[in-house]
Amino acid sequence: MGIFSRFADIVNSNINAILDKAEDPEKMVRLIIQEMEDTLVEVRSTSAKTLAEKKELVRRVDTLKEQVAQWQDKAELALSKDRDDLARAALLEKQKSAQAVTAVEEELNHVESHIDKLQQEVSTLQDKLADAKARQKAIILRQRSAESRLEVKKALDSSKVEDALNRFERYETKIDGLESQVESYDLGKKSLADEIADLQQNEKIDDELAALKKKLADK
Repeated sequence: MGIFSRFADIVNSNINAILDKAEDPEKMVRLIIQEMEDTLVEVRSTSAKTLAEKKELVRRVDTLKEQVAQWQDKAELALSKDRDDLARAALLEKQKSAQAVTAVEEELNHVESHIDKLQQEVSTLQDKLADAKARQKAIILRQRSAESRLEVKKALDSSKVEDALNRFERYETKIDGLESQVESYDLGKKSLADEIADLQQNEKIDDELAALKKKLADK
């Protein structure tokens, strides 16, 4: 994990655990994502250089193998001309080239192993980055919602709210008193409708009284 040494606590840990310790989760999320993106760029750059190195090693292996074949041909040519000394020298050079092939191939295997690890690290980082981005909005919304609720809680627990409610109740009581005074002025007073209704009632009684007198007179 060489290139990830400074980043291991983020890649290998749970993001929520980090956010729980952060004073500003929104800022922390942005920093985490920025750090991941920067590291991803760095790893890809390293991967590109390593791939270039691999191609160079492959070319060296091919060149050395050609040299092995060439020294083999030269040794055979020398033998065909009865030049054992030249054949021996050619075989020696062939042996050196073959040893170089082995050394370069081992180096190539090492580079390929390094590339595999880099690819795994890139994949891990991409997964973590995608997870962080997917959860970024939800985390920010949770933070803002919690902050809003906290402000409301503080306001409800404030003595100012209680004082305001008490004043409101006093105003209601005062208005009730004013309304009662207005209603007291109307006590004992008849409205126009009431006076007309009384006239109608009296007229009915007068009619009944006249009818009763007439009945008694007729007897």
